[in-house]
Amino acid sequence: MRLIKSIEDAKALEGEEVGLSDWAVIDQHRIDQFAEATSDHQWIHVDTERAAREMPDGKTIAHGYLTLSLIPALTGKFIEVENLARAINFGLNKVRFYAPLPVGTRVRARATVKKARRRAGALLLLSEIRIEAEGQRKPVCVAETLGMYFFNEDTGDAD
Repeated sequence: MRLIKSIEDAKALEGEEVGLSDWAVIDQHRIDQFAEATSDHQWIHVDTERAAREMPDGKTIAHGYLTLSLIPALTGKFIEVENLARAINFGLNKVRFYAPLPVGTRVRARATVKKARRRAGALLLLSEIRIEAEGQRKPVCVAETLGMYFFNEDTGDAD
């Protein structure tokens, strides 16, 4: 866990890896729940029998957007912003899906701070997140994420 007390602290992290998550298993139940939530029932994700016959590894694969949606849960303990009022997801600059994610695979996230800047009175943090699959050389997904962190204002009365 990296502690950020100021924008200067965040700038000092530029170019640094700030976290490597624990492994998480991508099982069929999670894939099916994502299919239900998004109405994306393409057979390569949800039809295990057809996948056994027609997919190269004989397995269903996770949705790319499911992989992307794991980022907050996998990276949530990488940094702590002291005196935080709120944090918001400001979006993504670039996302690439480099390899399929077969059901039953364990994944983890690795994060590097690329840039930290002041914007609209907040800290704007640009990070590169790599989702790695156990046993695969290429990352499953690489995404540039943007987060905005708003610090609490000093509400004490001045003497």
